[in-house]
Amino acid sequence: MSVAPSIQNRRFPQPSAALELIKPITWFPPMWAYLCGIVSSGAALSDAWALALLGIILAGPITCGMSQAANDWCDRHVDAINEPHRPIPSGRIPGRWGLWIAIAMSGLSLVVGYQLGPWGFAATVAAVLAAWAYSQEPIRAKKSGWWGPGLVGLSYESLPWFTGAAVMVAGLPRWEIIVVAVLYGLGAHGIMTLNDFKALEGDRQLGIKSLPVTLGPRRAAWTACIVMTAAQVDVIGLLFAWDRPVHALAITGLLGVQVRAMTVMMRDPKGKAPWYNGPGVGAYVAGMMIAAVALRSIT
Repeated sequence: MSVAPSIQNRRFPQPSAALELIKPITWFPPMWAYLCGIVSSGAALSDAWALALLGIILAGPITCGMSQAANDWCDRHVDAINEPHRPIPSGRIPGRWGLWIAIAMSGLSLVVGYQLGPWGFAATVAAVLAAWAYSQEPIRAKKSGWWGPGLVGLSYESLPWFTGAAVMVAGLPRWEIIVVAVLYGLGAHGIMTLNDFKALEGDRQLGIKSLPVTLGPRRAAWTACIVMTAAQVDVIGLLFAWDRPVHALAITGLLGVQVRAMTVMMRDPKGKAPWYNGPGVGAYVAGMMIAAVALRSIT
């Protein structure tokens, strides 16, 4: 209790709190999706490794970090209920510093995105707009349990996948790449829904209509499982149709791992949703790379 006054009187953010604000643990999905886009493009990485590395850094620490800062600023009232220890409600990032960090990182995203050419820059603009549309009024897509997770899924998986491929080929990726990228982004709607379980109480109090709030934990969990499964079944079917049976069977095996994890989660959806991120989401993203390898050889 003795440190409370010093926290309240703080003028500048704690460096550790600023790092916590941009949540390094969340950078992996868009970085992985960007890498999937690179692999699926079929381009030789040795010819443009610096461009590929810049794009991966843009997708993760810069743009995803920016989206986390923007979300925490816009969610500071919710976090004061759910997670008062977070950087902004705790006072470790005082005043309007959270907003300033988010704005500065938005600008940095656009500057770096410009270095990736017209396709990379256009995708970066879309990513920045999506981040603010998700969190900021009057749009605040996260108020909807349908539109919010959908926007995040497409932004975290589909958009970086598309961008990685587009930058490597300096043009519009093949339609097969776009379809698979969109399917994995739509499936990630379920992952985002499970992520909403941790904010259930605060969302309920502040009128945020996440699926755990509107449907209840069990029905929301079932919905998430169906969405994740359906997207991967579509990818498996397409790979069989494109004469890639080995890759299709590998993803089928990973889907089996997820189904097993889903049965465990459904015993206690609210309590087990965070646990599912290990075996379930891990198998999901592993399947993304297998699909990317399959797409690489499709011409």
